[in-house]
Amino acid sequence: QVQLVESGGGLVQAGAPLRLSCTVSTRTSNTYAMGWFRQAPGKEREFVAAISPYGTIKDYSDSVKGRFTISRDQDKNTVYLQMNSLKPEDTALYYCAARKGTTSYSISDYNYWGQGTRVTVAS
Repeated sequence: QVQLVESGGGLVQAGAPLRLSCTVSTRTSNTYAMGWFRQAPGKEREFVAAISPYGTIKDYSDSVKGRFTISRDQDKNTVYLQMNSLKPEDTALYYCAARKGTTSYSISDYNYWGQGTRVTVAS
């Protein structure tokens, strides 16, 4: 069983940066593609970014491309989401997810999920 724990959320002003972290419980984390998703109040969960097991492939949604960067540190079993130039519309509960194989945009492709960390961007 893979357990994911997100951290790093908080309240920031528009334009500020924030870095989210996701710690993966398994030592074989390099067999999993990792994704970040978010869910704003009253909206469906949506894809944000994903990274392949060895970090060679990184995918982003159009809404965050150029502002967010996903990365992973295999030694620490941790995946990061560096968020820059935050906007009020980035306000959401951010989830980390894992799946074996390559990256995917689809929520249903991910087998393991964290509990989420809340990001609030004030205007």
